Amino acid sequence: MDFSEKNILLVGASSGIGLATAQLLHTLGAHLFTASRHLSPELAELQTTHYEVDATQIIAPTTFDTLPEVLHGVVYCPGSIKLRPFERIPLDDFRGDFELNVLGAVQVLQLTMKRLKKANGASVVLFSTVAADTGMAFHTSIATAKAAVEGLTRALAAEYAASNIRVNAIAPSLTDTPLAASLLNTPEKAEASAKRHPLQRIGQPKDLAYMASFLLSEHGSFITGQILPVDGGMSRLK
Repeated sequence: MDFSEKNILLVGASSGIGLATAQLLHTLGAHLFTASRHLSPELAELQTTHYEVDATQIIAPTTFDTLPEVLHGVVYCPGSIKLRPFERIPLDDFRGDFELNVLGAVQVLQLTMKRLKKANGASVVLFSTVAADTGMAFHTSIATAKAAVEGLTRALAAEYAASNIRVNAIAPSLTDTPLAASLLNTPEKAEASAKRHPLQRIGQPKDLAYMASFLLSEHGSFITGQILPVDGGMSRLK
């Protein structure tokens, strides 16, 4: 895949899946623009144009004014993991998950859609979770928010198909990122999590980066409105 002629905006690029995607796209020659609450040392090494953005807050309309007039892709990576019994989840946690996962994406896309329309073949990649399709105990807050992301994905794909903008979402299972550190911080926890997957391992950030890059590329040009599980078989196999 060659991204040397492509302008790509990655939101949530400072660590985990977002960082892995930025690193891969950088290797593939993309002209990268990134956004996150802070600029991590690993992201700084890529020397991208970086915007300081907190997706849980109102994003100023002028935030992305220095982006090029044409954007070929937007990847929205922010996510959250708050696993608790339903009755112990404060309403503010539900609200926070929705603001981060859904309204943050809405804001970014509303601010960049005019640029995507000018690409004559742009791609938007969002992130869901295996828990939105497969019922899992203690996942009510994140599953609810990510199910909304899936609805957003399909609705936007339908609305912007005539503009040749493809919109898809990737649905990972547990992935070895800083966000999941508390779930994988002992050998016993890591082994138990791996065994829950038919492929007997947890996801790695590069697994998701490869799929995101495929969807952004010309190889994914006939794919839109899809929720694509990258989950080691967890959502479909027993």
